[in-house]
Amino acid sequence: MELNIVIRKANRMDTKKIWDVRIAAIRAQCNRFYEREVIEAWTDDLKGDISDQFMAWVESSFYVAMDDVAIVGSGAINIESGQIDGVFIHPDYMGHGIGRRMMAHLEGLALSTELTEFFLDSTLNAVPFYRKCGFNGEAVSTYPSPRGFAIDCVRMTKSIGRNQC
Repeated sequence: MELNIVIRKANRMDTKKIWDVRIAAIRAQCNRFYEREVIEAWTDDLKGDISDQFMAWVESSFYVAMDDVAIVGSGAINIESGQIDGVFIHPDYMGHGIGRRMMAHLEGLALSTELTEFFLDSTLNAVPFYRKCGFNGEAVSTYPSPRGFAIDCVRMTKSIGRNQC
């Protein structure tokens, strides 16, 4: 299947769709690595109430991958710290290189900065993907979600400019 994917800066109007892609990806890919109760807390639909803080984060740091008019993936980068976050691809679009394209886009944004390293907290299921993108890290740690639960993750780092994803 040939996909016409475009990556663009996200805006506030994209917030709900980014949230929906995130939920679908977590439910499809994380259930073999995390307990059902954690998945439920993580993907709670918030009864349509997405926080102003999340909307502001989307507006400041997120990019979306689009297939024609549909948002099929997301990713965020904090250019000041080098943190990459929120990389999710809708399950219907996984396996088509969209995640690698998003990572290459996010990494490209930081090439002209003073940053020397990227970092992220990978879900356990995504560690092999990030390793293929040149990230290193082995130690499992606990990520405390602002939503009141904790998940195991792996802190991973990568030198900027080293073999893009």
